[in-house]
Amino acid sequence: MPKGLYARSLIIIIAPMVLLQCVVTVVFMERHWQLVTQRLSKAVIQDVAAVTDLVQDRRGPQELDRIIDIARERLDLNVALLPPTPLPAPAPKPFFSILDGILSDEIKDQIGRPFWIDTVGNSRIVEIRIQLDDGVLRVFAPRNSAYASNTHIFLVWMVSTSLVLLIIAVLFLRNQIRPIQALAAAAEGFGRGQPMPSEFRPRGASEVRRASLAFIQMRDRIERQIEQRTQMLNGVSHDLRTVLTRFRLQLALLPEGEDQDELNSDIDEMQRMLEGYLAFAKGEAGEEVGELDLETLLQKFRSEAERKGKRLTTDIVGDPRITVRPDAFSRMITNLVANAMRHGERVKVSANHEGRWLTIAVEDDGPGIAADKREEVFKPFVRLDPARNIDSGGTGLGLAIARDIARAHGGDILLSDSKLGGLRALIRVPG
Repeated sequence: MPKGLYARSLIIIIAPMVLLQCVVTVVFMERHWQLVTQRLSKAVIQDVAAVTDLVQDRRGPQELDRIIDIARERLDLNVALLPPTPLPAPAPKPFFSILDGILSDEIKDQIGRPFWIDTVGNSRIVEIRIQLDDGVLRVFAPRNSAYASNTHIFLVWMVSTSLVLLIIAVLFLRNQIRPIQALAAAAEGFGRGQPMPSEFRPRGASEVRRASLAFIQMRDRIERQIEQRTQMLNGVSHDLRTVLTRFRLQLALLPEGEDQDELNSDIDEMQRMLEGYLAFAKGEAGEEVGELDLETLLQKFRSEAERKGKRLTTDIVGDPRITVRPDAFSRMITNLVANAMRHGERVKVSANHEGRWLTIAVEDDGPGIAADKREEVFKPFVRLDPARNIDSGGTGLGLAIARDIARAHGGDILLSDSKLGGLRALIRVPG
C-alpha cells in the first residue's frame, strides 16, 4: 500500500469503481446480453424452422421459388436449396462467442435435423445449413438479427463516463489534500525552526481548518512562551553579570595575593557556569534559519586540532552547504568535537549530505562511554567521573545542549562504539 494520503484516497475511489464496473459488466454479459441474444436467436431459428417445413412440404419448383421470395422479403433470409451433398466439417468456433451455442441449441430444439452453422466467416452474415430429405437448405441470416451486437456501446459509455467522473474526483481530491499537505509542511518547518510560510492559512474541509487553526494557536503560544522566557533569562543574565562585575571591581581594589587569585578563579568559574546554564535554558530558539558551510566549520576544527597537537581528519560527501540555525548548529558540532579532542588523540569527523537526511559522525580513540550510560549522559548536569568526564571542568551540559539543538532541527544524536576505539557520536537531522 502507498504511504501517502493522496495515493490511498485515490485507491479508495478507484477500487470500488473498478469492482462495480466488473460486477456490472459480468452481470450484463451473463444476464442481459445472453438473454437478448437467446431471444433474438430463438426468433431467427423459428423463421428458419418455418421455412424448412415449407420447403420440406413443397409441391413443385414454383412453390419453392415463392417460399424463397417470401423468406427474402418478409423474413430477411437468403434461402437456397442445394443438391443433396454431405454437410461440411464443423467450422472452428470463436473463443468468446455465445452465438454458436445458442443457435445450436435452438436448431436442435425447433428443427431436429442434422445441421451446420458458420458464425466466423462473414462477420455480418450467419450461415445455416439444414439436411433435408432431398437436399440441403442453405440460409443466410443477418448477424444482428440473431445477436445483440451493440454491446460495445454499453461498454464504451460505461468506461468513458467512469473516466470522466474519475478525473473530476481526482481534481477535487487534490484540492482537499493540499490543505493537509500545507499543514504538514508548516508543522515540519516550525519544528525545524523555519518561519511560517506567508501563504499558509486555514483552508479545506472543516476538520482540516480546525486542525490548522489549532496549529496556529499552538505556534503562537509557544512563540510567546519562548519570548517571555528569553526576556526573563536576559534580565537574570544582566543582573547576575552586574553582580559578578561588581565582585571583580572590588577584588581589583584589594592588594594582590593568593586569596585574590583564588577569588578571581571562582568568579571565572561562576561566569562560565552562568553562561552554560543560560545557554541550555535559552536553547538559542530565537535564531533565524540560514545557510551554514560545513567545509568552513571543519576547517576551523582542523586549525584548532593543529594548535592542540591532535590528529583530526574530516570527510564530506554531498553538498557542504546546509540550511539550519547556523550558530546553534555550529555550537552543537563544536561541543562534540571539543569533547572528542579533550578525551582522545585521534578524531575523525565525517558528514554525508545526500538525499533527505544529513548525518555527521564524530569519532575519537578515547576511553569511550559504557553502553548503559550513553542515554544518561544526555541528561542535564550529569558528569561521568570514573570513565569519562563529558564536561571536564564544566557543568555537564555539553551533550544535553547538543541533543537539544539536534532535536530542535527535527533530528537526534546517538552514541555508539567508534572504529577508532573510543566513542562515536552520530548526528542525524533532515537535510
